[in-house]
Amino acid sequence: MNHDLHEESLTPVAHPAAPKPLTRREQRRRRRQRRRRGEEVLAWVLVPLICFGIYWGISAGFEVLGTSPGQVWDQLMQVKAMMQKRT
Repeated sequence: MNHDLHEESLTPVAHPAAPKPLTRREQRRRRRQRRRRGEEVLAWVLVPLICFGIYWGISAGFEVLGTSPGQVWDQLMQVKAMMQKRT
């Protein structure tokens, strides 16, 4: 069956020239871009985690002390009023 096909010999394919190696300046620029991108992603992840951690820590501290931010504020205002009466 193969003898019915009239195939020609394969022609060589021209390979594109190898890309020029990057200069040191270009390598440094790309490293900086990657680092900045990585720092940006890290910031978008860590900042909300840090904010949530601070909120959770303060809430847990109030819970351990058995109080609330409102009660602490009221007590501070009472202390302030007492200090003003002394003078």
